[in-house]
Amino acid sequence: MRTKLSHFALDLPDELIAQYPSENRDESRLMVVNRQTGTIEHKVFKDVLNYFDEEDVLIFNNTKVFPARLFGRKEKTGAKIEVFLLRELNPEARLWDVLVDPARKIRVGNKLYFSDRADNDVLVAEVVDNTTSRGRTIRFLYDGPEEEFQKDLYGLGNTPLPKYINRPAEELDRNRYQTVYAKEVGAVAAPTAGLHFSRELLKRLEIKGVEFAELTLHVGLGTFRTIDVEDLSKHKMDAEYYRVPEDAITKVNNAIRTKKKICAVGTTSMRSIESAVSAESLLKVAEGWTNKFIYPPYEFSIANCMITNFHLPKSSLLIMICAFGGYDLIMEAYKQAIKEKYRFFSYGDAMLII
Repeated sequence: MRTKLSHFALDLPDELIAQYPSENRDESRLMVVNRQTGTIEHKVFKDVLNYFDEEDVLIFNNTKVFPARLFGRKEKTGAKIEVFLLRELNPEARLWDVLVDPARKIRVGNKLYFSDRADNDVLVAEVVDNTTSRGRTIRFLYDGPEEEFQKDLYGLGNTPLPKYINRPAEELDRNRYQTVYAKEVGAVAAPTAGLHFSRELLKRLEIKGVEFAELTLHVGLGTFRTIDVEDLSKHKMDAEYYRVPEDAITKVNNAIRTKKKICAVGTTSMRSIESAVSAESLLKVAEGWTNKFIYPPYEFSIANCMITNFHLPKSSLLIMICAFGGYDLIMEAYKQAIKEKYRFFSYGDAMLII
């Protein structure tokens, strides 16, 4: 029973935190962990092709990251302000839930100005409410149609790289911090296990007869939130919007009935399907908000294999992986990953658990 946070501590050297993606998506390293034999193998990501056959199913999260990090200035003083867009509260009123930094300078009634690279003022926002110590509700003062507003807003934004990537976002991040199959706009963090799939690899899997099932979970900043309780049963996850459509249900449930491989690509796909399990232990259509926290011991209902990245020690993501792969085996895999200098986190290497 591994239900204490301290069980998931690791000594991770800073130099193993990937600051840039691999040159080619599908040529990052791949650790293959076999739950049945207890073996650990070292491969290249495109070798996943060898582990899936006709009518096996890969479950992808098709959420799309939007450029959520804005840099503006405060009226009168001109003080520089970072505004991190979390979610749109009311499209008609142009209301957004945001985080601001430095928060102490931003009060209700303040106006914030956002300029393009030529320093032309494009958008103005007014702070209308405080939500948390760093949280604010802001209203963009914009009269045009929604399509033009979003174009201007996203044109000013920067790719929301996680804070552990110690550099400003660059042009390459607009493409690489996004899966090639991203469709549904709404995430402020990428579903990183999917970053390893190239269009060529997807085509080769398709030719082999592997099925793709898509769902949506809009990843929020809660995915990076630290756990501050030792007893895991007391931890509360931030809620995130998810949707599991009919098309995914048909493919996944057919694979369950015919005993095929069902692979959750990433922790967000796994949380989504485990939030949508029917009384018969099949996948069901679902839409709403999930704050499901998976920690050992846990009985998984849908997926029998999983692709994931290497995660932060003591994180909800590592804890879920241990619940799926087995505590001892996954912690041994992580020790090997550190010894073999695998790259960790969003732009890092991958693990396939079979």
